Amino acid sequence: MRNLYAKYTEDDLWLIKESEWVRKLQSIRESQFSLGNGYLGTRGVLEEIPYDSMPGTYICGVYDKLTAQVTEMVNFPNPINFRLTVNGEKLDVVAMDVVRHRRTLNTKKGLLLRHTVYSDSKKKQYDYQSLRFISMHNKNIGVLRIAVTSLDKDCVLDINTGIDTSIWNAGVLTEGRKKHFRVRELGQYRNAGFLVTDTFEKRYTVLFWSGFYYQVNGKKAVFAKENIFKLKLKKGQTVTFTKVFYIKHFNYLKDTRAQKTKTFNEFYKVFHAKFDDILSRHIKAWNKLWKKSDIVVKGTANLQQNLRFNIYHLLIAGHYNNGFSSIGARMLSGEGYRGHIFWDADIFIMPFFLFTFPLYAKNMLLYRYRILDAARKNAKNNGYKGAMYSWESADTGEEETPQWAKDIDGSIIKIYTHKLEHHITADIAYAVYKYYQVTDDGDFMDKYGYEIIFETARFWASRLEYDRRRKKYVINNVIGPDEFHIRVNNNFYTNVMAKWNLITAFKYYQEFKNRNKKTAQKLFRKIDLTAKEAKSWHKLSTLLFVPKISKSKDNIIEQFAGYFKLKDVSLRETDENGIPILPPHVKTDDLSKTQLVKQPDVIMALILLSDVFIDRTKIANYRFYIEKVVHKSSLSAGMHALLASRCYDMHRAYTLFNVSLRADLSNIYGNSREGIHGASLGATWQALVFGFAGVSIKKDMLFISPHLPRSWHSLIFSLLFRGKLIKLEIKSESVKIKVISPKVKALNIGIFNKIYRLRTNKLYSFRKKAKENRRWC
Repeated sequence: MRNLYAKYTEDDLWLIKESEWVRKLQSIRESQFSLGNGYLGTRGVLEEIPYDSMPGTYICGVYDKLTAQVTEMVNFPNPINFRLTVNGEKLDVVAMDVVRHRRTLNTKKGLLLRHTVYSDSKKKQYDYQSLRFISMHNKNIGVLRIAVTSLDKDCVLDINTGIDTSIWNAGVLTEGRKKHFRVRELGQYRNAGFLVTDTFEKRYTVLFWSGFYYQVNGKKAVFAKENIFKLKLKKGQTVTFTKVFYIKHFNYLKDTRAQKTKTFNEFYKVFHAKFDDILSRHIKAWNKLWKKSDIVVKGTANLQQNLRFNIYHLLIAGHYNNGFSSIGARMLSGEGYRGHIFWDADIFIMPFFLFTFPLYAKNMLLYRYRILDAARKNAKNNGYKGAMYSWESADTGEEETPQWAKDIDGSIIKIYTHKLEHHITADIAYAVYKYYQVTDDGDFMDKYGYEIIFETARFWASRLEYDRRRKKYVINNVIGPDEFHIRVNNNFYTNVMAKWNLITAFKYYQEFKNRNKKTAQKLFRKIDLTAKEAKSWHKLSTLLFVPKISKSKDNIIEQFAGYFKLKDVSLRETDENGIPILPPHVKTDDLSKTQLVKQPDVIMALILLSDVFIDRTKIANYRFYIEKVVHKSSLSAGMHALLASRCYDMHRAYTLFNVSLRADLSNIYGNSREGIHGASLGATWQALVFGFAGVSIKKDMLFISPHLPRSWHSLIFSLLFRGKLIKLEIKSESVKIKVISPKVKALNIGIFNKIYRLRTNKLYSFRKKAKENRRWC
């Protein structure tokens, strides 16, 4: 039987393949093969929904709490549901023998393709092929096409489709599985089925429409009136089913009649369009995305596929909805962390969008602005001023961190991050700063950005405690990014980011009042901000204690007070990925007594505030802490790869980059079934662009100083910087660059640490000189 969708499986550099059915990998494949468009996300389940399958249909920003410990992203009814029975036997990878099986994720076109040959109990074979996509052109639409051929004899097919409402959110710890929606109404209308659901808290109403038609041997499309019916199929005949579904959410509707009519008209227009036209518009939308975001790595093919897999999953999470939602830690591919939003979004994921689709980056910050009042309330409830952002947030911005979670050894532990991991407040301020630095979007700052910066500075001003012995302000009782050590004092990352927040707030106060006096005064009145208070931020920043560089420790920064006194444990073994293995005598409960680090802490500060530290300090601390980190977070490998490449440790940089690149494709952390790790995707991109390609921003200018792995011939990619498209072809010894802009005549850009004034729309080529062999760190 020929492959009906062969033309979509021809370019291996864009394809992620499953070449056989392996039951134990089912839930992992469902995450890997997820489809989405930023609004809708669906897990890559098989259409027949085999036993132990984990269907997931998620709407960005739609949460519910009623039946759970904390608010969760809702798993809605499953439209990817098409169950076929042949002569009483279910066409199913578990129920029948599988003769051949292949699935392919086409990352370039956003398509999931499948070809399976079944054998029933009487050894008769059936060919099953499918193609499906979540439309990138029309964000409410999904399409599924299935072709079935009876290879050996005539048969009778029993078809059971529609939208499956027997869906639950996965259980967490002892909670068990939960339902977060109720079915209010269902029925049929003009050859289509509809479903009206409400979240249990009655905050959201979701409308579904679904319809399908079939053709035999490519002829005579018949619109099915029912979701369950029989169909006779002759030997060698192929029946093709096409299912179109529509999903849209609203704030809770008491009366759905008007919206049912409106959404039906929107659905009906697509449902009666030609399949090829719907698919073509979807593919064209994907082409536009890849034109701005693709990175071509010449010199290695396998890495190219994996890299595009990472970028694909970032693209299916990007969206703009005026700040209604941001991007959860596991995107829209699973229920890990209950769909909550962490610093992962602002520090690790956002930079990708900032340089490719800044509107999506803006949306992530608009979400932070939308929940600013919740952050103010959170600060007040904890005895502080200004805005204190929640460690885990959902749709309201309130704190959603659960009380209990699994530790790295599987044991159940009490969680303190929401009470102590305060650095997220400075992280969000930093994200606002980076957005402004890259986009120069003054309007955003006037309306939203300055207010976030000022209110976060207020939080830190109230959070500081005066230490009479030091005659300095300190920050006690926190958790830094390294979550092995809780209730520490003067965590370097937390203190230096708080100091940065205070300094930046004072700087922006002065800038704002001089640049846009009228608008500034309006905001100052709104939040009751005076010049005296703004000046106090500057004074506090000068008096805020930050752990010093230890001369006796060869320029090493102490991660927190007392860190150097902890037990120094040597990491002598690694696994096959180069990730350190904990010595057998070190138990999970003992980690807090050692200098072992979960993920980048001091290293994160050196990366985010690169201009603050000299190269000698960065190299010394990299060499010290790289021997302490155990990479027990998916974001860790990519960020260490970034700094390793800047510090000339290319072997380790390349090894850690590959760990980050394969985090979910190889299920390195053992939990990809819960969804794709968004922070790892973002860290991988940053390691490539900010690390190997050497892209940075200094003094509001773009700099490029590459140092590629020897096996890479070149990198070809584009960036957006202040509205200009920067096209790059980068090699270790040379840079080709073209700045495309219809308005700007010239732009200053640093190449190999020398500043050049480049005319727009002209191709330039630069080679590294011998004296430039050493590169910034």
